[in-house]
Amino acid sequence: MATTGVLTRPAPSWRPDAVTLVRIAIIAAILILWQALALSELLYQDVVPPLQAIVRALARLLGSAEFYVNLWASLYETAVALLVGGGAGLFVGIALGGSRFLGRAFEPYLYYLGPTPKIIFFPIMIMWFGVGPGSKMAMGAMSCFFPVALSVAVGMRAIPSILIRVGQSFRASQAQMVTKIYLPAMREPVVNGFRLGFGIALIGVLLAETKLSNQGLGFLVIQNYQRFDMPAMYALLIAVFALSILANAGISRLTRPGGGRAGK
Repeated sequence: MATTGVLTRPAPSWRPDAVTLVRIAIIAAILILWQALALSELLYQDVVPPLQAIVRALARLLGSAEFYVNLWASLYETAVALLVGGGAGLFVGIALGGSRFLGRAFEPYLYYLGPTPKIIFFPIMIMWFGVGPGSKMAMGAMSCFFPVALSVAVGMRAIPSILIRVGQSFRASQAQMVTKIYLPAMREPVVNGFRLGFGIALIGVLLAETKLSNQGLGFLVIQNYQRFDMPAMYALLIAVFALSILANAGISRLTRPGGGRAGK
């Protein structure tokens, strides 16, 4: 028998594209400029600490039990804020997007109030919910509500009318229309709204924690600032930034076909 040769293609080697190279170059340039500014002593000592000091502070932070206790407090407050504010925004967005009258009557208020800095309402939140976690959750929920509601309202209007007529022809209830027609058809606007809502809710919670709190990542940031422990403060900011990126990436995967399982 004649042997048949099988042509094997070598495994492709990963090569970064131009966009990835530019991103790497930007990060490298920022780090180089930071280190140069730290060593130049143009600013007060430790205002811009050298990178090695920040790395040591980050290692201490990740090995500290206090960090994880405060991390859990902030994550819990943000999760509750996202659940309450995002749920309310989803309900209001569906109502405004599904009714031309309600949209014209109430949606302008969302556009006017949405850009308003929510921190000015924090004293009211303290009076209503006290100085504990409740006021921080309320602050995050109010911050989260507006981007979710506006994004869902826009997504409702983009649903093809034929899908709505199909649901109506099967005499679907309002709950069935929401779960079977509306939400699947506007998955991307809903996820993008919650993505923006999460970031703004986290900002609202952290800002509230810097004003009046005895726990949370915002409390740790302001505590390190008051002690003028700049390396620890910058390390904490890096940790918050990294956690936000991970959460944002996780939410973004929901917009992919099959919830990020496409191609499998």
